[in-house]
Amino acid sequence: SMGLGLIASIIVGGLAGCIASMIMKADTGLLTNILLGIVGAVVLNAVLALMGIYAANTWVPQLIVGIAGACLLIFGFRAIARRS
Repeated sequence: SMGLGLIASIIVGGLAGCIASMIMKADTGLLTNILLGIVGAVVLNAVLALMGIYAANTWVPQLIVGIAGACLLIFGFRAIARRS
């Protein structure tokens, strides 16, 4: 997970997921928001790392990466859901 520790990761992930669901106007629950934020951050951190970009393991950069990652996940999920 993120280099923030478990509790901080959950809080940052939850915040990121909540903000992302507001941006994307997605009506997701708290647990989904936390998962979106954490998974979004993990995925986007991995993508950025491949490009040689490393977000600092502190609250603000990880929150921003989490929000962006969660938005991408919501966008991707909607694209897949629309196809089926």
